[in-house]
Amino acid sequence: MTVSQQIPWDEFRLVKIIAEARGLTGAAEELGVNHSTVFRRLGALEEALQTKLFERHRTGYVLTTAGEEMSALAERMDEDVAAFTRRLAGQSIAPAGELRVTTNDSLLVHLLTPIFADFGRAYPEIRLDVVLANQALNLSKRDADVAIRATDNPPETLVGRRVATIAWALYAHREEVPDPQAVDLVDLFSRRWVSLGDNLAGLKVTRFIAEHVAPERIAYKVNTVLGLAEAIGARAGIGPLPCFIAERNPDLVRLEPPREAFSAGLWVLTHPDLRHAARVRAFLDFVNAAVLTQRATIEGRDA
Repeated sequence: MTVSQQIPWDEFRLVKIIAEARGLTGAAEELGVNHSTVFRRLGALEEALQTKLFERHRTGYVLTTAGEEMSALAERMDEDVAAFTRRLAGQSIAPAGELRVTTNDSLLVHLLTPIFADFGRAYPEIRLDVVLANQALNLSKRDADVAIRATDNPPETLVGRRVATIAWALYAHREEVPDPQAVDLVDLFSRRWVSLGDNLAGLKVTRFIAEHVAPERIAYKVNTVLGLAEAIGARAGIGPLPCFIAERNPDLVRLEPPREAFSAGLWVLTHPDLRHAARVRAFLDFVNAAVLTQRATIEGRDA
């Protein structure tokens, strides 16, 4: 290739991947080739363009001005291809094909797995690919087709419904608190507590414990809600839990009514380009209806 020839699209992607990986080793892993292949391709590209695309530093590869322009063009190409793919997916007629759903582990284990199994029996032509991730995946790039999230601030780029409000309350093992009706809530702060880890410090329940419970009384921290439920069930301490998890464990007792300040919305979301796709529409309608039958439990109103 010479500078007068058209640059292949793959070379734009190569520059973008090297920039994201900040070096050749990570880029080679992403591309599934060896280090020398990436080195050779980049060298040939820079020679053909007669310009450097990266500055080589000890901390990694940093884009030059020309490299930044190529990387930005590659990003726009990716976005255009993803948009085209979404539009094609949104035009599907029959509810069939693969549907990728992202959610978190506690929702999957304690609420969604039976719903997903029922959906599979109702729509055998749709194959579910469930991705567990607490961070938001990029539905614009088809990392997932549907996201089921506990949040009060769903992304503005997505569309969907708030299907329920997830209620939280304080719970303990019943052997620790044999008579929850006689509990002095002030006395609770002198007991051993279980809390979510620092990675979830932004959650309302985590902030509550940090603000009201002395650090020496927080005997146990764990970075998942599933782990929080297991710890309270093992008598590690008292702590907050979503009602739909705690009320299904006969060893746990609720110490007070659900606190509205702890609650979060349960959202079922998709990208606007996909909402009319047959398989997405079928899934959204099915999940919304199934969650509706369990709203009392999710919202802590059935105890």
